[in-house]
Amino acid sequence: MRKLLKSVGVFAITIFLLLNVVSAFHAYKFTHFFDRGSTTITKPEHMIGWQKAKAILFGINYTKLPITTTPANPYQTFSVATSGGYKLEGWYIPRPNAQGTVIMFHGHGGNKSGPVKEANAFHDFGYNICMIDFRAHGNSAGNICTIGFKESADVKAAYDFVSAKGDKNIILWGVSLGAATITKAIVDYPDIKPAKVILEMSFGSLTDAVKGRLRIMHLPLQPFTALLTFWGGTEQGFWAFGHKPEEYVKSIRVPVLVQWGKLDQRVSQQETEEIFKNIPSRQKRLVIYDRSGHQSLLVNETEKWMKNVKLFLEEN
Repeated sequence: MRKLLKSVGVFAITIFLLLNVVSAFHAYKFTHFFDRGSTTITKPEHMIGWQKAKAILFGINYTKLPITTTPANPYQTFSVATSGGYKLEGWYIPRPNAQGTVIMFHGHGGNKSGPVKEANAFHDFGYNICMIDFRAHGNSAGNICTIGFKESADVKAAYDFVSAKGDKNIILWGVSLGAATITKAIVDYPDIKPAKVILEMSFGSLTDAVKGRLRIMHLPLQPFTALLTFWGGTEQGFWAFGHKPEEYVKSIRVPVLVQWGKLDQRVSQQETEEIFKNIPSRQKRLVIYDRSGHQSLLVNETEKWMKNVKLFLEEN
């Protein structure tokens, strides 16, 4: 009996260690983007044999996506440095007689070319546009992404760049990772004082973001949610369980527009409603897009997005 219990104990410890090793590798890959051309990338659907087993055990390599689209209007390319020394690349799209400036922040794994259609729309509404590549994305420096925790400094760098131009009526717009990062930046840097904020499909917490990733990969939520969250933060030097946009939004006291797609498999309705509930501003609005998932709401439901965003911008 004692020998059996010992064997069971050894087996349980072995499984526990194996799960932690696998989770640590996956967390590393989720937070790292290789420079283009520095590693070979094989799409999961094209993997066979050992390639597939290796991906399951150690995660999939991701590279920085190239810039594929540019704004429809004349723009200036600029560089700014964060307080931590990361060099970020951005675009500034001026507008004659602008009503203000919209600073735009893309999602995880994307870059500033992703929301170009939204940028064109904001420009047509009468605003200057500032778009930035987060660290480890696009043409910005670095290879490590902390899923919005340290990227709050990137938001600050973009905000300071626009402020130094003398721009007024600054509006912050972000999608997914970009939206989550805006919420933390407003907590970290009290001198960031936007006139309005637009949050599209922000995750409620890093733990929720991990759950969303596991859902689309059709992997069991437990124990991997807790393990991936733990290792993702530990590897990057922060307590990942405390990374919660749903809590950060309690510091936003300006008008806020929250937007979400009902078919979103990454971000749940519960997360979205919790974020909305916690915003203390009296001027807040939640818009749900019935035919959209975790994608460009403008592209998928153009008329609805244009109507609601324009109305929000025009409200006093």
